[in-house]
Amino acid sequence: MQSMSTLVFDADDTLWENNILFIRVVDDFLAWLAHPTLDHAAIRAVLNDVERANAKTHGYGSRVFLRNLADCFERLNERPATEAERREIERLAAALVFDQVELMPEVAATLADLGARHELALLTKGDDAEQRRKLAASGLAAHFGSVHVVREKDLAAYLALTSELRLDPATTWMIGNSPKSDIIPARQAGWNAVFIPHPHTWELEHAALDPADTGVLQLPSFTALRGHF
Repeated sequence: MQSMSTLVFDADDTLWENNILFIRVVDDFLAWLAHPTLDHAAIRAVLNDVERANAKTHGYGSRVFLRNLADCFERLNERPATEAERREIERLAAALVFDQVELMPEVAATLADLGARHELALLTKGDDAEQRRKLAASGLAAHFGSVHVVREKDLAAYLALTSELRLDPATTWMIGNSPKSDIIPARQAGWNAVFIPHPHTWELEHAALDPADTGVLQLPSFTALRGHF
């Protein structure tokens, strides 16, 4: 066991399921499109390009996702969607209602155990109101000494949080499922990191990790944190 550390947790697909909800909507969207020449993989590639571009300009969250679907439709069909088509896209995306969340196994008990020995904080990106609704629905808010919702989880965000919370990078750990947003920028900021892979991590969050980096601990599950902290 370590002495007291600051453990900073990602939210989506670390504490609760998230991207699988978007995947289901995308699957329904692709089936509805029924493009005459492009298969699902080709359409998915177009949607990835749209998502990548819109994330830089508009950020993340269900509202941006709805925009992504509409923009993808217009790019594929080379025309704006009709009113009826826009309503159908909105209907498909209506499944993304975050008044309930599906927690990862034993998350609450694990956080309670870790919180008895360490300082806990939450760092997530996306739409502020949406992320806070998910946290409220999760019932996990009381476990965290502070909650931070940022537009992008990049090096600047980690350095800003280091300053705001007066963290010691050597005893601070970022815990999450995204190499791009959780692991790489945390390590750039001098933090340690725990990588907990998720089978449905968003493609835009994939990135190669350095297997020789001893500052990254990979664990098979959230509950496995108990054995290391």
